[in-house]
Amino acid sequence: MSTQLKKPKVLVIVGPTASGKTALGVKLAAHFAGEIVSADSRQVFRGLDIGTGKDLAEYVLAGRTIPFHLIDVCEPMEEYNLARYQKEALEAIEKIISKGNLPLLVGGSGLYLQAVVDGYVLSSVTPDQDERVQLEKLSVSELYEKLHLLKPDFAERLNNSDRQNARRLVRYLEISKNQQSLIPKTEKPAYDFLILSLNPDDQTMRSRIEKRLVNRLEKEGLVAEVERLLDAGVTLARLNSLGLEYRYLAWYLQDKIDYETMVNQLSTAIYRFAKRQKTWFKRWVKQGREIIEVSDEEEAVAIVKRWLKN
Repeated sequence: MSTQLKKPKVLVIVGPTASGKTALGVKLAAHFAGEIVSADSRQVFRGLDIGTGKDLAEYVLAGRTIPFHLIDVCEPMEEYNLARYQKEALEAIEKIISKGNLPLLVGGSGLYLQAVVDGYVLSSVTPDQDERVQLEKLSVSELYEKLHLLKPDFAERLNNSDRQNARRLVRYLEISKNQQSLIPKTEKPAYDFLILSLNPDDQTMRSRIEKRLVNRLEKEGLVAEVERLLDAGVTLARLNSLGLEYRYLAWYLQDKIDYETMVNQLSTAIYRFAKRQKTWFKRWVKQGREIIEVSDEEEAVAIVKRWLKN
């Protein structure tokens, strides 16, 4: 009688921005001989360090650096999309497993996480470069209107993050014009995923966001980081498309808003983004994905130990 082969295990740590998921991921990686695969749509870019919260010092625990993947893998002006992320994340997971280590997928980019965990079968539509150049000249609102004309039901279901993401809207338009479905197909995943979530209450989350932003601006040099990016040839349009910190700092450096207004508006924008992340994970649960909320490292370790024994 043949025994069914067990699927390789992959631990997933999710949560909104400022929830402490990186710190928890590093501690669990140290505890269980793991390596981290980042699931952050902006940490893939070199030079976007402070604004994206790479906090690479966090990967050093008791003098030992926890290996990490998919951080600093492309230039800020380079195209990096969901299909590339999925491919490279799965390659990193396989590499970690081949070494006998535990992969930990850690991040808050819901679409990136779902593409890997749910096994999205992504569209093979190749972009028409001439058409893409024309589309990229349009504003976010113009792109959304074009998509709404083509696929009104789909467009109306988009969350605010997608509606404000020019690159994603361009891709949706490309797929729509080729008469392909915008709803990704899925295939049975090759791994046994355990998803743990950090979910601080809204008041705690807002306080952490405000404190962290002030620290990044006043102590870590976020303004200087954006100035360096501009000096290196990253365009204002590109900074705007990278969202949040980079958008508001670009406005400040262009004298479109003063410093105090920038801080207040940016803090609110990050908080709203974190709320949307929470909504994304709630929707994922409604779709049938089990996500276990944990409050601290001790609780997480106990859950992971039980899971690894199965």
